[in-house]
Amino acid sequence: MRLGVLDVGSNSLHLLVVDAHRGAHPTPMHDDSWLLRLSEHVGDDGRLSKAGEKALLHAVQQAKRQAADRHCDELLAFVTSAIREADNGSAVLRRVREQTGVDLQVLSGEDEARLTFLAVRRWFGWSAGRLLVLDIGGGSLELATGVDEDPDVALSVPLGAGRMTRRFLPQAQTGGRPDLAALDALAEHADDVLASPGRKLRGAGAPDLVAATSKTFRTLARLAGAAPYAAGLRVPRELTDIGLSQVIGFVSRIESAALAELQGVSVQRAHQVPAGAVVAQAAMRAVDVPCVRICPWALREGVILRRLDQLEGA
Repeated sequence: MRLGVLDVGSNSLHLLVVDAHRGAHPTPMHDDSWLLRLSEHVGDDGRLSKAGEKALLHAVQQAKRQAADRHCDELLAFVTSAIREADNGSAVLRRVREQTGVDLQVLSGEDEARLTFLAVRRWFGWSAGRLLVLDIGGGSLELATGVDEDPDVALSVPLGAGRMTRRFLPQAQTGGRPDLAALDALAEHADDVLASPGRKLRGAGAPDLVAATSKTFRTLARLAGAAPYAAGLRVPRELTDIGLSQVIGFVSRIESAALAELQGVSVQRAHQVPAGAVVAQAAMRAVDVPCVRICPWALREGVILRRLDQLEGA
């Protein structure tokens, strides 16, 4: 069957269309995204602005049209932290449903962690043994570990790259250079937030494989020398703590406008790279691992795989 996945994150709305059936590799047929930066449209009052809602409505309408043009049998649509945490999130989702016919489901942070874990497990297989997965989004950081397809521990903490940029490095949002003292403050904050989750994850058992997914980790690995995206999904990529330290030393001394000109760095997310790098380092430190393997599958693939399991009665 042909499935469409509509993922409304803190930074962008992403549409992925795949041909898939249970037991087979989902084959991507179409991929598109719309930059929304919804988290930046949430004001001090905790509400998503009218401009943010208008941008969301327009993008959902376009994505729905593209899914229909590609004859999707089903459209799986969900939202993550930006809408989940907005005080008027439920009202916004109701209006989106009324005006577009798309019912956006709210995923909890734990849901995100579990579905991403499923995708990474299927990618690496059972030979990976005990798996530990790290996933940095725009609004939150998800962590999970386990030996099966459903993790023993699944956690979400508010350490997304976009959220931390707005809180600690606002000058990066306008193309400037990160403040070194602010980076140190961010590192200290991330260590504090991850202290308890780190103990829970380490207490679950030593991992045989530590994997990281998300645009942030892929960008950091590329800056540390990993193969470019054009080399193919199956080319092994990793990020070491030494390589990450070198990346942090570099990105903390360069304007985000200049960083955006480098290969492997998204222009739209360049300003989030320093904060993402500090959070990544704190996450690796919290679980005491020197290296992570980069996995190309993440939340969207996990949603697809779970839906296929449900359709087959698994």
